[in-house]
Amino acid sequence: MIDNTFPGKDITLDDLATKIPLAAKKTAEHKSVFEVAGVKFGGDVVPVFAGPNTVESEAQIVETAIAVRRRGAHFLRGGAFKPLTFPYRGPKYFELREEGLTYLSKAKREAGIPVITEVMEAKYISAVAEVADILQVGARNMQNYPFLEEVARSRKPVMLKRHYGASLRDWLGAAEYLLYHGTEKLILCERGVVAPHTHRAASRFLLDIQVVPAAQEVTHLPVAVDPSHASFWRPWVPPLALSAIAAGADAIMLEVHPKPEEAAVDPLQAIDFATFDALMRRMDAVARAVGRRVLDS
Repeated sequence: MIDNTFPGKDITLDDLATKIPLAAKKTAEHKSVFEVAGVKFGGDVVPVFAGPNTVESEAQIVETAIAVRRRGAHFLRGGAFKPLTFPYRGPKYFELREEGLTYLSKAKREAGIPVITEVMEAKYISAVAEVADILQVGARNMQNYPFLEEVARSRKPVMLKRHYGASLRDWLGAAEYLLYHGTEKLILCERGVVAPHTHRAASRFLLDIQVVPAAQEVTHLPVAVDPSHASFWRPWVPPLALSAIAAGADAIMLEVHPKPEEAAVDPLQAIDFATFDALMRRMDAVARAVGRRVLDS
């Protein structure tokens, strides 16, 4: 599959054979294709995860679930447990934790949409797994190896977000932990990396579009992209989502909120329902141009 000059900087042939053999491609055509809650990953469809950064109330998450489902989203995303940067909580900066899981469960039932949500601590894996169809491991937990082992033992599908300072080798090493300990359905997710220049004062990361084809050269795992967290700026989310699909991303994660400017967490990056609707159609057009699709019709 790979000649002796490859890969060079980050991943060696020895890595592929001995350090990440489960994550590594076996042939050039090797690609994992699997279904979660009836949604296929790694195939012709590019699934979309959509919803708010944070579950703020029952009404908010149910409204959003129904809205994104009607517009073609494949999964509802929303954080009940949040790795908030600072320890202080208040009316505009909070997490609902177990209460949020209850609201996610109701939204899932009422909208008829599967759920992806983050799990942060081993003691909550069972509770989150009862609601979530996919467990999200966030960037800050990417190299928490004992935690990854516990997540894998749940046997639930997992999406592993790349830490903003992680190399491709680091990322695939974390994926290997999950695969080694029992995860059978695993999605990688690029969500932006730290860089000296990010074009706006409020923008913390740069979306590493290049990692999509780079990862796909060496791993069979589906590669998703989260342009919302990467850009931290609403006007940039649509063009970055489109570019991710053009680059070959296998799924897209978007922050969608009924009133983005009032979002409890990260109000600068969420898009509203109308923008999401238009973006879904544009993403579908780009996907069809490269032999895939986002929408069913």
